[in-house]
Amino acid sequence: MTSSSPVAAGHAVDSPLRILVVRNDKLGDFMLAWPALACLKAALPEARLSVLVPSYTAPLARCCPWIDEVILDPGPDAGRRAQRELLAELRSARFTAMLTLFSTPRIGWLGWRAGIRHRLAPATKWAQLFYNHRIVQRRSRSAQPEYLYNIELAEALVAVLGGTPAPRPAPPFWPLPPGTRAARREALAAELGIAASRPWLFLHAGSGGSAVNLAPDRYAALAVAVEQGLAPDAPRPHWLLTAGPGEAPAAQQLCAMLCAEGLQAQVLPPRPGLADFALTLACADLFIAGSTGPLHVAACLNRPTAGFYPARRSATALRWQTCNEASRRLAFSPPDGAADSDMAAIDLDAAAAAIVTLLSHRAAETSAS
Repeated sequence: MTSSSPVAAGHAVDSPLRILVVRNDKLGDFMLAWPALACLKAALPEARLSVLVPSYTAPLARCCPWIDEVILDPGPDAGRRAQRELLAELRSARFTAMLTLFSTPRIGWLGWRAGIRHRLAPATKWAQLFYNHRIVQRRSRSAQPEYLYNIELAEALVAVLGGTPAPRPAPPFWPLPPGTRAARREALAAELGIAASRPWLFLHAGSGGSAVNLAPDRYAALAVAVEQGLAPDAPRPHWLLTAGPGEAPAAQQLCAMLCAEGLQAQVLPPRPGLADFALTLACADLFIAGSTGPLHVAACLNRPTAGFYPARRSATALRWQTCNEASRRLAFSPPDGAADSDMAAIDLDAAAAAIVTLLSHRAAETSAS
C-alpha cells in the first residue's frame, strides 16, 4: 500500500502529527470506524493516532493495529472532576487535530477548550459550532454505508493537514497475524469437543438492546432451512450460539430448539473478556446476526456475514452495511409493503438459500486453495 505523509513531504504542519479520533458510543459504531482509522494511518503513517472511547470498547481499541493510544472517556454522566481530568489530559497531549465521527456538544466543547488547532466533524446539530472544519454529509438520508461516511471524514482531515489521501485500504480492517485464526480454531475445537474440519456457523440472536432482530423461533427455522438446503454430501455444520450480557438464557433456549430439530448446536461458553470474544469470532465460517456489534466485529475480521436489518431509513442494510468484502456479506430486510420493523416478514427460505450458496462458494474457494 502506497501512502504519502505531509511530514515527509515537508508540508507546513506540526511534526510529529498527533491526531485524536472520537467514536465514543456503541460497539458496532466503533467497529465501523476502523476503515477510517486505517485510512488515516495509510495517508499519515508518521502520525500518532489516539482514540477517545468508553471503557466498554477500550479492549478492542487496544487490539486495533491502526491505533497508537487509547484514552478513556468517562461519559456525559460523569461528574465535573472526571470531565476536568479528561480536559487536562487532552490539553497535555497537545493534539494537532481532532476528528469526531459522531458529534456531541460535550466533545466539541472539550476539543475547543483543549486548544486543538484543527477540529473536524460532520456539519450536524449545533455541536458543529465548536469545530473549525465541518463536512456536510446528511447521514440521515442513509445514502451510503456508515463506514464510507467515516472514511470521507478521515480523508477530509488528511486534506486539512496538507496530506494526500492514500488509496483506500481493502478488508480486512482488522488483519490478524498469520496463523492466528487457525490456532484459535484448533483451541476452540478442543475446548468444545467439535471437529475443526466442519463448517462453524455462529448465530447471535441477541440485540444488544438496540437493534431489531429476528425472534428466536425464526432463527431456529432459518437454521433448519439452511441444513435442509445443503447438498447431501456436504459436511453438516456446527452451530455455535453467542450471547451478550444477559442474553445467555435466550441462547440456551435457541440451542434447545436447534438440538430438538437434530442440528448440532451449542452455546459458546463465556469468554474472559470482550477482546477474547471478538477474536473468537475469527473462527467463524459464517456469522449470522442482526445489526449488532458482534456482526460488525466479525465483518472487521473479514469473516462472511449474514445480517438481518429493519427497513427503517435510519437503520437500513445499506446504512449499516458490514465492512467485509462484498462477496462475503449478505443482508436481509422486510420486503416492500411490510412494516419497517416487521422482521417476521423476511422470507427465510430465500435467506437460507442465499446462505447455502455463500457457504458453497466459500467451500469451493477453500478446496481450490
